[in-house]
Amino acid sequence: MAITRFGPQVKRSYQSHGFRLKLTATAILGLCFVFVWSVFSKFSVTSQRESFDDIAEPVSAARGKVSDFRIHFGKEDPKKGQESDESRVVKSEPTLDDKDKKKINGSLPIKPEEGQDKGQKEGDKEESQENKGESEIGEVIREKGEEEENGKRGEELNGGENANEEGEREFDLINSEDLDQEAVDDENEVSRSRKKKKELGPLFDPKTQYNWKLCNTRSKHNYIPCIDVESASGRLQSYRHHERSCPRSPVMCLVPLPHDGYGDPVRWPESKLKILNKNVAHPKLAAFVNSQDWVVESGEYLTFPQNQSVFKGGIQYYLDSIEEMVPDIEWGKNIRIVLDIGCKDSSFGASLLEKDVLTLALGLKDDLVDLAQLALERGFPAVVSPFSARRLPFPSGVFDAIHCSECNMAWHSNGVKLILELNRILRPGGYFILSTKHNSVEAEEALSKLTVSVCWNILADKVDEVSDIGVKVYQKPESNNLYRLRRKRDPPMCKENENTDAAWYVPLKNCLHAIPEAIEQRGTEWPEVWPKRLNTFPDWMNKIEGLTADSEHWKTVVKGPYLTGLGVDWSTIRNVMDMKAINGGFAAALSKQQVWVMNVVPVHAPDTLPIIFERGLFGVYHDWCESFGTYPRSYDLLHADHLFSRLKNRCKKPVVIVVEMDRILRPGGWAIIRDKEEILDPLEGILRSLHWEIRMKLRHDKEGLLCAQKTVWRP
Repeated sequence: MAITRFGPQVKRSYQSHGFRLKLTATAILGLCFVFVWSVFSKFSVTSQRESFDDIAEPVSAARGKVSDFRIHFGKEDPKKGQESDESRVVKSEPTLDDKDKKKINGSLPIKPEEGQDKGQKEGDKEESQENKGESEIGEVIREKGEEEENGKRGEELNGGENANEEGEREFDLINSEDLDQEAVDDENEVSRSRKKKKELGPLFDPKTQYNWKLCNTRSKHNYIPCIDVESASGRLQSYRHHERSCPRSPVMCLVPLPHDGYGDPVRWPESKLKILNKNVAHPKLAAFVNSQDWVVESGEYLTFPQNQSVFKGGIQYYLDSIEEMVPDIEWGKNIRIVLDIGCKDSSFGASLLEKDVLTLALGLKDDLVDLAQLALERGFPAVVSPFSARRLPFPSGVFDAIHCSECNMAWHSNGVKLILELNRILRPGGYFILSTKHNSVEAEEALSKLTVSVCWNILADKVDEVSDIGVKVYQKPESNNLYRLRRKRDPPMCKENENTDAAWYVPLKNCLHAIPEAIEQRGTEWPEVWPKRLNTFPDWMNKIEGLTADSEHWKTVVKGPYLTGLGVDWSTIRNVMDMKAINGGFAAALSKQQVWVMNVVPVHAPDTLPIIFERGLFGVYHDWCESFGTYPRSYDLLHADHLFSRLKNRCKKPVVIVVEMDRILRPGGWAIIRDKEEILDPLEGILRSLHWEIRMKLRHDKEGLLCAQKTVWRP
């Protein structure tokens, strides 16, 4: 009976106090949630901070200040470690505070100096987003004037032993920022994902053992993974794709050397006239050479007589006739960057180079005699890219002129999209130069209709009596007035919100892009004449002070340690690639050297490629998770400034980037790699497994620099 009475009493008590119990329980759970959230939130911020804890305030263009660090070559002597630390002078700016980690437009602000007004602080915060060309540890800027006579120079070679004892040398470092947008996004993305899944492992697993093997492909020593067809049936005569298409599985094999071996390339400028035949060996090349008079097989060399060219009368006569027909074309002044569609004998670009004109040759997918490879071996810029259904890997409105000599474009079939793509990448007021010998009537009529539809003004149409070549020179409009006067709006205008610079795997559009008209837009004014153009920054570029500081910074870096302190034999360097170019500062600093630089802007990075072109330099967009569009053994030096750390958790197998570097770098070529220590340590092991020689290592805190040289080793 007592139990029976107890039940109803409990029920009535619950009904009278149930609401209070629920409210109390909810409050307790809420407090617990707040406590747990605060603990994990603090952990997340701390983890994010660790990757930036050694970064001081960046170079401020307004103040012109830098922070200096000193760093030793190789390993420090443990007996002198304490003395070295005490005598080292370190001038650093204030580090990032946790309380200053508020995001501004996706970027982390830098704590300003005390005593600055509010306006200056805000300016510095915005400035920190624009100076993207400098790394976390800073750049080597000058060699110490005096060396200690009794010290040891720590240079690690192969097994990490000291190569000599000439005396310890120190390098000063600028502690500058590299907080570009992509880095901040990567850090924040990792920080947010930790609550949902475990943190991904390191970029390179230091425990992995690599067993390399040679690629077994039909294209053999000329293998270009994303262009060569390897899965097609044997009936296919051509091994080239019509469009870029990469293998499904990451390419982990090494491209073999040519059948007859590989010899040291002929050095520039002698390479303009002759190259080693065995370095560019190709099944169809020998037959092609026998049918041409501008290239002659002479013993072990292929020679290129100066007076011989595809153009009768000589290439100089051809260039002079173009300038005579259109006087506004002043080679080397108004015209600085030219795209040459279809590689021929490279005489066009070679002659323009003497007039300070950079000509980028576009080797097409059906170039079966590999003339683009000949151009690269001779030391002329070239890139291999299909051109039929997708946009070329360039931003809009960047080429001063486009040259097309016997490029066999199908103007009468898919010509409208091809012309529209050329119109996209051609600068407003730029020139399209077309030269043909025997063009069909159908192609002539189709081209005429297409040029009228895009409002190109024909400036010259002449058949030269000496060369028997028909030359036509068109000019792109400088404003939208002609577009508005068209009776037929065919092709139609593109949508205003379409990104004209998007080019990576973007299909060709059947629409006409409007020409920029606002003064703050890029393309409304023609760039300054060369060489003033290199260091002139128009108003459409934001934070010009930062760009100027970045340019001066790289000039100091290259002039000092890069040219004299890393052991690189620059007399052997001609073809250079900056694998993660920002504003072109590295290439600009090398402008007075006898080299050319391919500036590569990764597709996931901030789009700075238009700035590079505006300065009179050139480059391409690329995704380093894939193979680059060039032949094996194309480059003499690769420069990678924090490339790997920015690709973390992006590529399925990041080691393929190292394999690609091994493919495109010539035996005896060099690689300068700057990155975090956690990446450089396992990367060094991978390079050693490829039998690369480690020539120099610099370290400071958690950052470092690695200089390595590729050998002729193949498995």
